[in-house]
Amino acid sequence: MSAVPAVAGGTATEESARRRAWRRGWYRFRRNPAAVAGLVMVLLVIVAAVGAPLLAPSPESAGTFVNFAERHQPPSLHHLFGTDNVGRDVFSRVLFGYRVSLLLVVFVLGLSVPFGVFLGLLAGYYGGWVETVIMRVTDIFLAIPALVMALAITAALTPSLLNGMIAISLLWWNWHTRLIYTTVNSLRNEEYVEAAKLAGASDAHILFRELLPNCVSVISVKVTLDAGFVILIGAGLSFLGLGAQPPTPDLGTMVAAGANYLPEDWWESVMPGFGILFAILGFNLLGDGLRDLLDVEVS
Repeated sequence: MSAVPAVAGGTATEESARRRAWRRGWYRFRRNPAAVAGLVMVLLVIVAAVGAPLLAPSPESAGTFVNFAERHQPPSLHHLFGTDNVGRDVFSRVLFGYRVSLLLVVFVLGLSVPFGVFLGLLAGYYGGWVETVIMRVTDIFLAIPALVMALAITAALTPSLLNGMIAISLLWWNWHTRLIYTTVNSLRNEEYVEAAKLAGASDAHILFRELLPNCVSVISVKVTLDAGFVILIGAGLSFLGLGAQPPTPDLGTMVAAGANYLPEDWWESVMPGFGILFAILGFNLLGDGLRDLLDVEVS
């Protein structure tokens, strides 16, 4: 009769401990100005991307709209970031450009992170020939510069946003494989793993119920930091004409188009470049804050 209250009490104690841990973590996070600034910047980018049709002063500028009467207008209250060579509002196009950048982040990390984490779990847990095969293939991909590989793939295919996302996804998994392999390799001999084995738990249970939850903090920090790098590489591909194609409002494409009118019409290139910088800086500051909060090492 006393077993049920004991279990209930134990569950309540665990829940209370989790809440206290979250409160302590949030307190430490709030005490880090850079992390808070990064969180605010990332939230602003997300709000700008999601609410672009409502927030943009000239939503039609995201398409094939032209207004030659207002081309090359400098920044003003009417056009915060000025206008481009065909009269489109640059600020509106930057807001819509964040949609492309975040779509790239979600697609690339949504494909590469689960794949890389899965391979890292297998290599770290099983060891032996499984580790040798997976990690040697990973080392080969790590030896190839990410941007160079992406350029080669997109150049061989028809330049487009989809092909750019596929190209980046094909070479991003290896970073997560290396990271999770290192983490799991240090955890596989822990007492809770040995206890699960003695209790007759399957390998799948140990991998996904015992080891993977202990990798969540490392994965969270790595994904946050990676988001900025994915945006940067995507913008680089678009700058070279191998990413999103006009008239899609991509930040890298806008920087490349505006570079033709430097230095007189500087805002056409500088403002989209500032948009890229703002997003990357936000994700990096947030990632650094999470790394300090969770006390993990991510390379």
